[in-house]
Amino acid sequence: MPIRLEHVKSPTADARALVAELDAELNGVYSPEQAHGYSVERIFQPHILFFVARLDGEAVGCGGIAFEDGFAEVKRMYVRPAARGKQVAQAILARLESEASAHGVKRLTLETGDVRHAAMRLYERAGFTRCDAFGAYLRMPKSSIERSVFYEKRLT
Repeated sequence: MPIRLEHVKSPTADARALVAELDAELNGVYSPEQAHGYSVERIFQPHILFFVARLDGEAVGCGGIAFEDGFAEVKRMYVRPAARGKQVAQAILARLESEASAHGVKRLTLETGDVRHAAMRLYERAGFTRCDAFGAYLRMPKSSIERSVFYEKRLT
């Protein structure tokens, strides 16, 4: 069965569960100061689109895009371990890129952690390149972003 991406406009049980799983995975590696993921409440704002990926009807992943001044940022990308390797992350990322392009965004950005090697490979294969800190990260103390890896992709 194909991967289906559902635009979620409010914090559903599936959205909450996926974000909680992502937080649990990240909290085991990064200090609270180094955690930059949006809370469930912050995700569901007018300038953010959030999607839940379903495989055989089951929620298996999520991702969002926050539209900022002049660029957009990928937020809360996550795929449950059992669904990894099944093209779910690629489908989510492609949808986020499509949404950015549809909104006239020319630069898509993201932040990930230094030990998120699979995520970094995914982004690099999708055409993202490393870049300097951007947006709100520029105002953070160095200790807050010392384990961050920043990426961008120019959209046409």
